[in-house]
Amino acid sequence: MKLVFSYLKPYRIVVVIALVLMLLELAVELTAPLILAKIIDDGVVAGDINVVLFWGAILMASSFLAFFAGIINSFYAAHAGQSTGLDLRGAMFRRIQLSSFAKLERFTTSSLIMRLTNDVTQIQNTVFMGLRIMMRAPLLILGGVVLSFFVNERLALVFLIVIPLLVITITILMKKGALFFGWVQRKLDQVNHVTRENLMALKLIKAFVRRTHEVKRFVANNEQLKDNTMKALRLMEVTQPVLLFLMNGSIIAVLWFGSFQLNTGGAQVGEIVAIVNYASRITGALTVLSMIIMVLSRAKASAGRIEEVLTHCDADEETINQQSNQQLSGLIEFDQVSFSYPESKQEILSDVSFTVPAYKTIAVLGATGSGKSSLFQMIPRLYEPTSGAIRIDGVNIDDLDLGELRESIGYVSQQTMLFSGSIRENISWGKPEADMDEVINAAQAAQIHQTIMTLPDGYDTRIGQRGVNLSGGQKQRIAIARALIRKPQILLLDDSTSALDNRTEAAFFTSLRHYPCTTIIITQKLSTAISADSILLFEHGELLAEGQHDTLLNHSAFYQELYASQY
Repeated sequence: MKLVFSYLKPYRIVVVIALVLMLLELAVELTAPLILAKIIDDGVVAGDINVVLFWGAILMASSFLAFFAGIINSFYAAHAGQSTGLDLRGAMFRRIQLSSFAKLERFTTSSLIMRLTNDVTQIQNTVFMGLRIMMRAPLLILGGVVLSFFVNERLALVFLIVIPLLVITITILMKKGALFFGWVQRKLDQVNHVTRENLMALKLIKAFVRRTHEVKRFVANNEQLKDNTMKALRLMEVTQPVLLFLMNGSIIAVLWFGSFQLNTGGAQVGEIVAIVNYASRITGALTVLSMIIMVLSRAKASAGRIEEVLTHCDADEETINQQSNQQLSGLIEFDQVSFSYPESKQEILSDVSFTVPAYKTIAVLGATGSGKSSLFQMIPRLYEPTSGAIRIDGVNIDDLDLGELRESIGYVSQQTMLFSGSIRENISWGKPEADMDEVINAAQAAQIHQTIMTLPDGYDTRIGQRGVNLSGGQKQRIAIARALIRKPQILLLDDSTSALDNRTEAAFFTSLRHYPCTTIIITQKLSTAISADSILLFEHGELLAEGQHDTLLNHSAFYQELYASQY
């Protein structure tokens, strides 16, 4: 929790103001029983109305002071809590954006969403409660016990027996509570993961008539979440009755022993009233403390999950090296590159070497699982090779500025991703400062301009969730336009023309010749590969053959099989 709460440091002044106001409120609450005892003993019992009026006025004035201090304290406590939450969310989001995929794979998408939302909210609430009532409750208990000894040390001895029992009980419950709420948070991740999967695959579930199966899967996870939550809450609910039992027992003991001392002259009525008043206030603080235990237990579990992201997701992509001003031409070299995913012994690529000349078009062919997409993702350094080197224009990509490397690359992934907004916004997302002419030129090159112009709002047409109002081919062409608007030196197309018909695809590759860039295409269609300057043939992570269509057709049995299957 130390790392998470270090984000409070920028708001030290706010925290100090909130604590001072809280202490002011606490001081009024702790002195009130003393004033009440004085009113009873020196005013009511002695029959002196002036004492009653004087100390009564002081009691009223201090109550108003505590009231206003509480209001202002709430403002500053909320400010500190919300600001800390803002900074934590920002820090986590930056870490996620800057972290390599190798480290992000440790977390599921649903888990990261929960950590950014629910877990941060828990910390916000904990900071607010800490500055508003959380610190006030234990200080009220401690202050009440100490001041009770100033009133009557014999009656106050009851607290010395009860308070240690309370501290032991609270410590045990906090440890178990943190463990239980950790289980709850992990199970909540699982429920959100299942929910996200179902919402994304709703069409598939309906088409395969798997609604009953998915409902059962969701219900099973949901029931496990309920059971874990009930265990945690059941433990927390035991806290309050135990604390109240001990404190009510102490009040009875004070009244019992107080009656004897009153008869023997060892105590005054005001003193007994003050001790009982302190006991009542301590009881109220303990009631709050049971809620605080639950909040702290949740906060400890949430802080641990947030710290996992902040410590595990290092800012790997923040480095700037000396080659930052180099203009790339696009010569790509793979030199004995091998690759396997983190925490996996299976080698995806094995000792791969090839060269792509600048401004040439290379097609990559191979069966599913042959390592084609993994090869692509290493060029913009989404993943790092296990061994070997990748060079662009003769410079190892590790020595290139990461930002400028990626700025020179146009990347279209296998799974087309469009963002909420208009078609124009999605295309210009690749180059935010682009004007309308650049957007239209990129759309024309991607063979989507004519289709856009037939839509009612043209380029201002809003795209539905994940592009639901567009066909697969239309989404692919918008994604291609988004890459082309950057005028990249290297264009990576990961099976990005699979939904295009032959005529549209041919027109696209013809227009692509006007873009001076090195192009690498992953494709399953030989018609696409044939038009490339060269073809790389992969199988089981190894480069089997390299050459033009005629060469491979004459010398590669695997390529002959591919050709026979499609023609």
